[in-house]
Amino acid sequence: MASHRADQRAVRRRSRPTSTLLSVPILTGATALTLAAVGALTLTASQADSTIDADHALRAGSSARLVQSAAAATGDGSVSRAALLAGRERAVSRDTRRTARQDAAARKRNATLAKLAVDAEKQARRIAAKAWELPVGAGVYHLTSRFGECSSLWSSCHTGLDFAAPSGTPIHAVANGTITETSSAGAYGNRTIHTLEDGTQIWYCHQTSFTAETGDRVRAGEVIGSVGSTGNTTGPHLHLEVRPAGSGNAVPAAGDSTDPEASSGDPVDPFTTLRKHDLAP
Repeated sequence: MASHRADQRAVRRRSRPTSTLLSVPILTGATALTLAAVGALTLTASQADSTIDADHALRAGSSARLVQSAAAATGDGSVSRAALLAGRERAVSRDTRRTARQDAAARKRNATLAKLAVDAEKQARRIAAKAWELPVGAGVYHLTSRFGECSSLWSSCHTGLDFAAPSGTPIHAVANGTITETSSAGAYGNRTIHTLEDGTQIWYCHQTSFTAETGDRVRAGEVIGSVGSTGNTTGPHLHLEVRPAGSGNAVPAAGDSTDPEASSGDPVDPFTTLRKHDLAP
């Protein structure tokens, strides 16, 4: 009997359903996994949406698009238009300020360039005023008698520098100044006296003809006459004399009746004078 009851209990234990006991933890675990998966998917979707929205906003680079998106979400079109107009006004204001700065910089640059141009022109005029030219073109003449030489050919030692050249060769003003005399002057022949701005007189002697007239303002390099052999000479050449203004001597103005020769200083070596003005006679 005892053995029979033990067998019955064993049979009942084997036949008792286990699905209920197993289904509860399985369902609970599955539900938790499902909820976690849904939560993860929801979070991922939310993060993805946020990332996409931020990326779109950065790519757009425009406050207008963000405003339109916000208006679409809220349904308030008036806010969208007002904000959009405000954004445009700020953009226009920035562009206006930038343009104004660029214009101011351009005006400043142009003013600086204009001042440099004026200064360069003044400097060019100063250089031109001091510039000297050879009285006869290079390669056309050769030097013969020099300053200070003494000979029976002259009544006293030589007071100038001789540029031998063919008759008719152009004679050029050596610097800026005024023609104060054109005349026949005895042993000097046809002579032009050219008075520079500092009072120095340049004498061009033995000319065949005159090109400039008394009172003419001439510039360095301008043709004022031609080489000849008038006066005391053994052949065509230019006798050039340089006479700085003498102490106490009045320098005649153009057209003055005062004798230019009487108001000149003592002659100095033309070769040395030309060298001082960067010329190589």
